Amino acid sequence: MAKRRGGHLKKLAIRVGQLGATVVVTWFVADRAGFGLAEVRALDLAAWPLDWPLLAASCALLLFGYFLSAWLWGRIVRGLGGRSMPASEVVPLYMVANLGRYVPGKVWQIAALATMARQRGVPAATATAAAVLLQGIAIASALVVGVGSLWSLADGAAWRWAVPVGVVLALVLGLTPTVFHFITENWFRVTRTPAPPALEPSDALGWLALGLLNWIVYASAFWVMVEGLGMDVAFFATSSAFAAAYVVGYLAIFAPAGVGVREASLLALLSPQLGAASAGAVAVIARLWTTAVEVVPAAAFWARHLGRPIEVVESRGGGSHG
Repeated sequence: MAKRRGGHLKKLAIRVGQLGATVVVTWFVADRAGFGLAEVRALDLAAWPLDWPLLAASCALLLFGYFLSAWLWGRIVRGLGGRSMPASEVVPLYMVANLGRYVPGKVWQIAALATMARQRGVPAATATAAAVLLQGIAIASALVVGVGSLWSLADGAAWRWAVPVGVVLALVLGLTPTVFHFITENWFRVTRTPAPPALEPSDALGWLALGLLNWIVYASAFWVMVEGLGMDVAFFATSSAFAAAYVVGYLAIFAPAGVGVREASLLALLSPQLGAASAGAVAVIARLWTTAVEVVPAAAFWARHLGRPIEVVESRGGGSHG
């Protein structure tokens, strides 16, 4: 009993520590960007000239980005030797499984994906490895797109050209066999997931290109959304800021789903264009926008899934990489 109580106290202490770190980092970034209570009081959202067709287009483009992520996961599953699934099958499966990340605890999304994939003939280990690889590809792709925010902020600086040169060199270096194997082995070790056998840079190159396209779609959807809020903003600086904030939020492992840290980072990156007050409002709206566009269709897929009998497909062993 005492041991169990000690375990509960330890978990509580960790949660309190995570919350405290999230609040401190969020406050620090927002304060440095000049966002405070005075800016909040001065903000008049009712005066914003909303463009509803553009807002609808941003939702459609963002949803397409979610579908593209699901399709890419299906391609990675096939590349790891799993069965080929059509988009009509893989998109609902992936979207429904993603609802697991809105449940407290970090394992539910992967657990749901593994369970649902196994019912469709995909080994749980393959589905999990594909999800872990997809997350790594998403971070790398968002980092590439997000580096553009540094390029925009460094306008006129002597080191500006070091940004694209550094990105290209990092990609080339990362795809060399020795570095690639080191990165992937440690990525799977950090995520506590068994690594798939014989994964080579040639396997990941096409997936990385699709992941980059995926993040260009996400970032473009965000720019359209901001334009739909009635703001005239630069495409490159605004879209890349969204990707950069995602990376910062993900790296802030103490903040669940990057909440607070991601918004504060987006606030800081958009402030030079919009001012602190408007940038802060856009950051909060962006969180609501991304959540609603993901959860509503996923819930519809889930409702349809509940009304249909589960069809169990036998797993296919083997399969070549590619």
